[in-house]
Amino acid sequence: MKKYFQFEELGTSYKTESIAGLTTFLAMAYILFVNPATLSAAGMPEGAVFTATAVAAAVGTLTMGVLGKYPVALAPGMGLNAFFAYTVVLQYGIPWETALAGVLVSGVIFIFLSLSGLREIIINAIPANLKLAVGAGIGLYIAFIGLSSAGIVVANEAPLVGLGNLRDPNVLLTIFGLIAAVVLLTRGVKAGIFYGMILTAIVGMIFGLIPVPQGIGDIVGSVPSLAPTFGQAFINFGDIFTIEMLIVILTFLFVDFFDTAGTLVAVATQAGLVKDNKLPRAGRALLADSAATVVGAVVGTSTTTSYVESTAGVGAGGRTGFTSVVTAGLFLLALFFSPLLAIVTSAVTAPALVIVGVMMASQLKNIEWDRFEVAVPSFFIVLMMSLTYSIATGIAIGFIFYPITMIVKGKAKEIHPIMYGLFVTFILYFIFLS
Repeated sequence: MKKYFQFEELGTSYKTESIAGLTTFLAMAYILFVNPATLSAAGMPEGAVFTATAVAAAVGTLTMGVLGKYPVALAPGMGLNAFFAYTVVLQYGIPWETALAGVLVSGVIFIFLSLSGLREIIINAIPANLKLAVGAGIGLYIAFIGLSSAGIVVANEAPLVGLGNLRDPNVLLTIFGLIAAVVLLTRGVKAGIFYGMILTAIVGMIFGLIPVPQGIGDIVGSVPSLAPTFGQAFINFGDIFTIEMLIVILTFLFVDFFDTAGTLVAVATQAGLVKDNKLPRAGRALLADSAATVVGAVVGTSTTTSYVESTAGVGAGGRTGFTSVVTAGLFLLALFFSPLLAIVTSAVTAPALVIVGVMMASQLKNIEWDRFEVAVPSFFIVLMMSLTYSIATGIAIGFIFYPITMIVKGKAKEIHPIMYGLFVTFILYFIFLS
């Protein structure tokens, strides 16, 4: 085991790797409760989604650890789950079973891209500024979902949105949770989001806003059945052959593709694993990520992707894939804690959405805002995701404006042919959507 994971070469040990694995798990354990809460908005059963989330995270993280040998954990992605529920299902009216089929197809395509080497071509085709804008835009989008689900931001006739009722006890509980998470993370607590959720739940119980567990059965229980979601992606596979679903699949693929690449670079750089500006075993790592998406779609959850919270484990000393093996084991253990879903209300999960949004929005600083031809499409990507309540729409509008501004600027030769193809595709998307 030590030889396989290169403990001596990387200067680590079982103890260090185990602590790192635990740290990573605590930093991202919130997804076990946030993902079911998000996908339940699409009509999916919370219990089955809880199990699917844990299984997809465990399988994906274990595969990453053993095959890719990276201290990177995976789970259903934030932003992608919101896109799945709020855009694909609620806005487009596509059944969640068909949406799962779309996730499955995107995972299979990702496997092909990982094996064929086409990923480098696609990565190079899309400008870095637009990639950054997509990440930041998704951050603002999920933060908006968190604020609205908690009642801090509400719908108005004029203006369209406004501040909610700050006298509402649940709104106040959400604000407390947000402040708690901010304080913990500002103080450098790696699992600040998770601990903030625990503190919020405790305060909610004290004030009678959240049910108090009456016994061990309200904390630990049997594993919820996967029957309601398992295999639904195959049953509705024949319904994906539409222009609308094509855009959905491309969005799943696009966001996961670059989210994974960015996370791998961030984690590997922090761990000192980058050699000659290259990621060792990058192909294996991407294959593990895409395989996890396929497994997640089969068991019943949205796109599974690499988590930047893995940097918490690296900060605790994690350097090898054994860190991921430990994290995967903890996700399997978490399967027996599904009764806690009754305790983790929207007031508890909303702060997590907002904090993750803050972290993702930090990418805004790297966009070249002084280049107007770049600033315009980047701005529309970021802005329109939240205003239209759709990640796909934000991407589409930005990718339409990019060729226009670049051509007018006299930089048509700098546009990759793939971007022209996406330009036409997204125009057709709006034509058929209307």
